Amino acid sequence: MSTPILLAALGLIVTELANITNIGIEGIMLVSAFIAVAASYWSGSWIVGIMAAVVAGVLIAALMALIHLKFKADVFVAGIAINLFSLAFTRFLLTNWFGVAGSFYSPQISPIPRINLSFLEIHPVINTLFNNYNLMDYLAIVLVFVFNFLIYKTVWGLRLRFTGVHPAAVETGGISVTTKKVQALLISGVLGGLAGAHLSLGYTTQFIENMTNGRGFIGVAAMYFGGVAPITTWFASLFFGFTEGVGARLQTMGFPSQFILMMPYLATVFAITFSMIRQQRRLTQKQPF
Repeated sequence: MSTPILLAALGLIVTELANITNIGIEGIMLVSAFIAVAASYWSGSWIVGIMAAVVAGVLIAALMALIHLKFKADVFVAGIAINLFSLAFTRFLLTNWFGVAGSFYSPQISPIPRINLSFLEIHPVINTLFNNYNLMDYLAIVLVFVFNFLIYKTVWGLRLRFTGVHPAAVETGGISVTTKKVQALLISGVLGGLAGAHLSLGYTTQFIENMTNGRGFIGVAAMYFGGVAPITTWFASLFFGFTEGVGARLQTMGFPSQFILMMPYLATVFAITFSMIRQQRRLTQKQPF
């Protein structure tokens, strides 16, 4: 349950390092989830579904870049606009393309396959924890280390980090800050597209209106909770996925549904509060007096 949160958070790390808090990731995920289902339904291929979702994510991210960087709209206003647009847009397409409202399901939708690694079956606990996940779950883990390397071990990552903290120095070096920010947003579009595809083709093989259900915003919390670093953000995403899983288990035990629905957001409030306290302590320690 943590994979879409992790993928969204990785995209948010890239934009945050470029000094853009892309809360529009929620809308990117939602449109991508719909397009993944539609493409998989029409083509019969989950690969086509994922590719279409990534393209959709990049297009929405490009729209975000246009609104924020070209027309100078506030990044949070632009993000909210993208989210509201995506909600209405997917509802419109659901009605006009498939003639249904609320949700769309068909056996023709091809899901992302699960991978069974036989060497992990040697122990039941190891098999339960690490085996029989779908391809996107394993890809997300690989991407954690890929982005950790790119951000901290490459010239591209150094320039990205300086874009956020010292944009004037970047411009002095002959590098366009705007170009770096556009790159960051487009990368977040790719990762948001993968997250959306995982929601609709990995968890289920259907699209439900507003099926992101705040996971993009939870991704923002995971990013801050993880200190805007890929590996620690991975663990933060696992924490949020764990709370969602616990909620699902408690629901089967008869706990009130209102309490269950509240759990991920309570965890989000806790994580953001903890991050703010940690940041404040760091700032206090840096003060000489």
